[in-house]
Amino acid sequence: IGEGTRMGPVVPPDYVLPTLVVPSPIIPTMTSSPLPTNTQSGPTATPIPLLDASRIGLQLYSNVGQPEWEGYVEQAERTGVQWIKIQVNWAFLQPESPNVFNDQMQLFERQIETASRPPNMRVMLSIAKAPSWARSVNAEDGPPDNPQALADFITYMLRDTKIGTAVDAIEVWNEPNLIREWRGTLPFSGAGYMQLFTPAYNAIRAYSPTIQIITAGLAPTGALGGDTVDDRTFLQQMYSAGLANYGTDVFIGAHPYGWGNPPDARCCNAIPDRGWDDNSKFFFIENIESVYGIMQTSGHNTKMWITEFGWATWEGLPTQAPELWMTYNTAQNQLNYTIRAFQIGQSLPYVEGMILWNLNFANMFRVEQRDEVAGYSLINPALLPSERPLYRALSQATGYGQ
Repeated sequence: IGEGTRMGPVVPPDYVLPTLVVPSPIIPTMTSSPLPTNTQSGPTATPIPLLDASRIGLQLYSNVGQPEWEGYVEQAERTGVQWIKIQVNWAFLQPESPNVFNDQMQLFERQIETASRPPNMRVMLSIAKAPSWARSVNAEDGPPDNPQALADFITYMLRDTKIGTAVDAIEVWNEPNLIREWRGTLPFSGAGYMQLFTPAYNAIRAYSPTIQIITAGLAPTGALGGDTVDDRTFLQQMYSAGLANYGTDVFIGAHPYGWGNPPDARCCNAIPDRGWDDNSKFFFIENIESVYGIMQTSGHNTKMWITEFGWATWEGLPTQAPELWMTYNTAQNQLNYTIRAFQIGQSLPYVEGMILWNLNFANMFRVEQRDEVAGYSLINPALLPSERPLYRALSQATGYGQ
């Protein structure tokens, strides 16, 4: 997941929906815990709870000009969250050769400085997508042939640009259990990922003892031929390759998406005659607990960073939803589920923080092309007003401006 790639969890190509008459966005009332609701919805609304803003963030799309970027950072600041996550597209920043400070890198340097400028705002980078000069396999995206090339890029970025002084956390790669993110010569396994992670970790620590280091969040998916590795299996492979040896000096990245299911819901078949609810990987809380369970059985007493999560809705958009499950979620569900998910995460002592996917990936082209990133976006130019209700609710939940 990231800029220019398909977002959200991965569904098997042979997944069969139950027989439906007409799909309708009927969401059951969550009785296990109170649902926050938009205070504009009526006299029975529940006040939005106050959350710890220092543990909440948004991912922003950065492939824009500097004036537009400054506007997006200001919009993020107005939600009151205290983290901004940005994907570092290594191939875009160094397309021709290593250690070249070109126009793309200069713009990215200014963008990172801008993101770190608001008071209390911290910056997380997620580094992925090796350039062609570092790869002998140039189909799709993937790691470099030599893992040291990524370490060298990290050293250069932190030491020789102003980015190093503005960064607070680094996620090393993105969803390496998907072959479209890992097409290359390194083994397609958790052990192969650890070959990349180790020199990257060493490069970050050589520069800073305090930057938070996070393993790549894995896509919640099963084993689908040669295209994916089951995320639980992949994480266990990472531990077999020595991940626990890093102790509390690393965080475990997680991407616990919930599809059309409420964050408190558990597998399986929570809603009759509906798809995407018959496997634990479709459920937010079960994805979190599965990752933590593997951490515990592996003897790794560290914390988890939820570096991506969210609920997409296609409500109000002029095109057909790209996935049926998106029609299960209204904009109000998106608000309710997300705020509740933040509550759940902040109640768990092993969750460090949570990054919501996403603020601003939607644009008119992506809506017209039915790109699912638009369903997650809190700012959507195809809507009037362009802000989803969740955008406004975040500022209430963080107490921004109070």
